[in-house]
Amino acid sequence: MTTTEQRNVLVTGGNRGIGLSIARALADDGHNVVITNRSGQAPEGLRAVRCEVTDSASVDQAFKDAEEILGGPVEVLVANAGITRDTLLMRMSDDDFDAVLDTNLGGAFRCARRAATGMIRRRHGRIILISSVVGLYGSPGQTNYAASKSGLVGLARSITRELGGRGITANVVAPGFIETDMTAALPEAQQKSYLASIPAGRFGRTEEIADAVRFLASDAAGYISGAVIPVDGGLGMGH
Repeated sequence: MTTTEQRNVLVTGGNRGIGLSIARALADDGHNVVITNRSGQAPEGLRAVRCEVTDSASVDQAFKDAEEILGGPVEVLVANAGITRDTLLMRMSDDDFDAVLDTNLGGAFRCARRAATGMIRRRHGRIILISSVVGLYGSPGQTNYAASKSGLVGLARSITRELGGRGITANVVAPGFIETDMTAALPEAQQKSYLASIPAGRFGRTEEIADAVRFLASDAAGYISGAVIPVDGGLGMGH
């Protein structure tokens, strides 16, 4: 356990994959954890509230519901909710681009804005944005996704400059290729191609992303802000 202080935590998109691993890891550390998803149904052992991150009113209500469950304001926000609509640039529609930006970047902004209110009052907060190596490295067919994930870096660094003096940190975790249902479904040849580009020679585990988040959420990371932490087996080399 990286901190003895129990915190109120909200993890967006925490019903599966990386988000679920993060939520479970923080709960295992003794924190009070609530997740958001679109249905409000909770995975076993967790509590959930419904949230559509593209809608400010829904975000505000989700925070109110979470605060009621937690018994106080959110002290640690993990903005993980995201979507993809992959296609080549020349085929990408305005809607494909706008939907991904509005969810991945706009959603993180709306949640961070709402969380900041309680954090400023308490003079303590951790905002952790889940980006991607694609946001730093680029990827064909993902101009919308890469732009949204790259934007999270500017968001975190601007929050740091605005709120850093109030005991609030804002950092980015940038996962590489992670073992999920999505990667498992890739053709074997494509998996081998991806693996060949990763110095570590393997895909990451969702628990390894969660470990980075656990550290950034802890008291031990109080002097780290505006940072990008790559968890990618060396793929992006810190770009």
